[in-house]
Amino acid sequence: MPKIVVPEDRRKAVSKAVVRVVRQSGVEGATLGNVAKEAGLAIGSIRHYFADHEAMMIFTMDQLGHRIGERVAVRADRLLAAGTDRRTLVEDLLAEFLPLDDERRDEAMAWLAFAVAARTRPAFRASADTQHQHLRDLITRILREAVALGRLPEELDLTVESVRLSALLDGLTMQAVLHPESTPPELLRAALRQSLP
Repeated sequence: MPKIVVPEDRRKAVSKAVVRVVRQSGVEGATLGNVAKEAGLAIGSIRHYFADHEAMMIFTMDQLGHRIGERVAVRADRLLAAGTDRRTLVEDLLAEFLPLDDERRDEAMAWLAFAVAARTRPAFRASADTQHQHLRDLITRILREAVALGRLPEELDLTVESVRLSALLDGLTMQAVLHPESTPPELLRAALRQSLP
């Protein structure tokens, strides 16, 4: 009996292979051939699920953003419902954006490579801009809900605070990706903790 392949599952598996290749070789190294080899597929199989190389790369960027956003949203719902104290709540939620384990480190390496590539590749720009805005929106949601629950001061300027925290997370992530030996997870958490409102 032939194996049934769910197209969306296969696209996600290819996307994960793209992340692994980008982590090892950068965006330039994520050729159809290299991705097919990493995914254990023929190039024709990759082409069956994606119109072209650009579509595969944009899908991967979107998947990265979706996975990160979904992970933060699930954690936010759990923490907000649990009555966690305000500093722990905000720290734990924002820490989800940081590369504190292998999976998030791989995502961060790939995302940073894509974000840099978006500066000179117009096809990547829309996805990078969307993901950047989504990050800010998630941070604003976290802050707004913490204010509503009385865990942060009502006078907090959410727009300014979300920009500040977004910049902090970007900087900590870049430090962790570029200098992992001198920026271990405990240091990332401590730097985040000391920067909270």
